[in-house]
Amino acid sequence: MKEVVSKITFTNYSMCLRDAVASFTKQLINNLFDVNHLSKSGPETRMQFLKIIERLSLENGAEIWAAYESYFTEIREKLDLDAIAAHKNDPASKSLDEIYLAYPGFYAIAVYRLSNQLLKLEVPILPRMMSEFAHGATGTDIHPGAEIGASFHIDHATGIVIGESAIIGDDVQIFQGVTLGGIQVKKSLASTKRHPTIQSGVVIYANATILGGDVVIGANSVVGANVCITESIPENSVVTVQSENKIFQKRN
Repeated sequence: MKEVVSKITFTNYSMCLRDAVASFTKQLINNLFDVNHLSKSGPETRMQFLKIIERLSLENGAEIWAAYESYFTEIREKLDLDAIAAHKNDPASKSLDEIYLAYPGFYAIAVYRLSNQLLKLEVPILPRMMSEFAHGATGTDIHPGAEIGASFHIDHATGIVIGESAIIGDDVQIFQGVTLGGIQVKKSLASTKRHPTIQSGVVIYANATILGGDVVIGANSVVGANVCITESIPENSVVTVQSENKIFQKRN
């Protein structure tokens, strides 16, 4: 084994940092929603953060944490609005407690809002690692660079992709399998707006795909299941796939 190690000349990456970020993210969410938990583990969460910052070779960890911590109340308020929206819009929801404790879409939004704020504080890598933890835990891939408004509801969660430059307004609902993506995948487009804008009050049903940075889905529109959109649609539109269903009955 020593001979093998001595021959390795690759750049060293601390892959176990992924586990540390997963633990930190879970602890952070627990603190955000449970005052009793915060009183016991708040200092530990701060230390986890400082160690992660150090292992990422970043500086000013204490200052970053202080700035980050100042946004926690605002983030919690936004998440409470998201939970209320989920309870209001999902007929299967029996209580707000159920949203907070059992809904993967809400959990994915919680991690997004926390990682998005870190990105706004210009912390590299860590926000993306947090979003990938949520991706693995919930099946929902929300890039921390996306901009998402108030009262956001994700139903069922699995298979959702929201790209880096996507913009989502207030009171938007999306269902499983939805993709808000880029119409082209080129490195040269990295600094451009590649993902669509979804205005307020839009509902996007399962497996719909909306592609392109210039695409705008107008306010209060409904995008039906399995639709693929690459052009803007006006406000109050309804977009559906027209298909013929044939039902065959087996005869004895």
